[in-house]
Formats: sequence, structure tokens, C-alpha cells
Amino acid sequence: MKRFPIVATILVVLAAAAMIGLGFWQLQRREQKLALLAVLAANPSKPAIALPNPPIGDDLLFRKAGAFCLKPVSFALDGAGKAGFRVIARCATGAEGPGFSVQLGTTHDPEFKPHWAGGKVNGMISHAPSDRPLIASLFGKSAPQPLLLVADTPAPGLSANEMPSVDSIPNNHLAYAVQWFLFAGVAVIIYLLALRRRARKG
Repeated sequence: MKRFPIVATILVVLAAAAMIGLGFWQLQRREQKLALLAVLAANPSKPAIALPNPPIGDDLLFRKAGAFCLKPVSFALDGAGKAGFRVIARCATGAEGPGFSVQLGTTHDPEFKPHWAGGKVNGMISHAPSDRPLIASLFGKSAPQPLLLVADTPAPGLSANEMPSVDSIPNNHLAYAVQWFLFAGVAVIIYLLALRRRARKG
């Protein structure tokens, strides 16, 4: 009779335990996300604030805010789906801080050259474009994603921005948790079937 595969069994048990742990971790993340979403849903009805410097912190999303752009130091175009491209200006604020970004409007022209000299901007706080890897958003914590001001009045030559909404924030942690639990269950079932087949051959 063949010896029981102790090492292989330990590895499978450890792998299944890790998957189950990740599943419960995603459930904890879901509760945290639900609490944050409840806060964000109330933000649009709160009084307008001055855009903080530096503009960081997800608890500020969807708040009405204002800022003064001393002068735009750079412009960038970022994909905006059916709207084409959103035009984002990086603004200097003098000695007050590191500056801020403002989404001036949208355009379908990939070669659009903004003619905007800065000034007072009012709008709503949203996430700025980020090069944060997807894996970083799924596992662990990294630096907070920067924010920008989405202008409620477009700059000359641009279409109006679609104002950000809490509905755009996904909450997929329950689905991730279910997936991890399923992975653990499938791994255990496959291993048990392998043991049964091995026993029959023995």
C-alpha cells in the first residue's frame, strides 16, 4: 500500500487556508468600502469647501470645492470614453503649496491645444488619473490616489464635464471573496479525488 502523501497534503491545506483567509479579508474590505460609500453619498449635499493642499483623501470625493489657479504649468489629455478626452491642467498656486489639477472639460480632438490662463475654478472633487497598478488596488495598501477638481463650467472650446458620481465607485469585494472561497473548495475537492484515485490504484 502506498504511503500517505504528507507533504503534498500539507501544501494543499496551507494553500486552501491562504485562499480562505483572502476571502475573509475581502469581506472585511467590503465592510470598509460600504462605510466609505455611505460617507461619499452625503458629500454632494454638503457646503462647498476650498480645495485642500495637497488634494489627497478619498473622504473628500464628490464634495463641491473651489480653488484659484495662479497659472497653468502644463496640460494633459486623458481618455474619457464616449466623451473623447478630458483636458487636465496642472496649476501653480504660488507659495501656498504644490499646486493642484483641474479637469477643464472634454474634447474629441486628440490634438486639442487649450487656451486657458487660469483663475478661479469651481466644481467637484474627483480622482485624478493614476498609474497605480491594478494589483496594488487588489492587494495591500499604497499611497492615496491624488484628487483633482472637475470644473462645473468648461474652458473655451471644450464640452462640459460629466460630473463625478458615487455610482462610479465599484464595490466588488463580495465577488472577490466568493471567488477565493470557490478556489479553496475546488482545490480541496480536486486533491481529495486525486487521493481517492491513488488509493484505488494502491
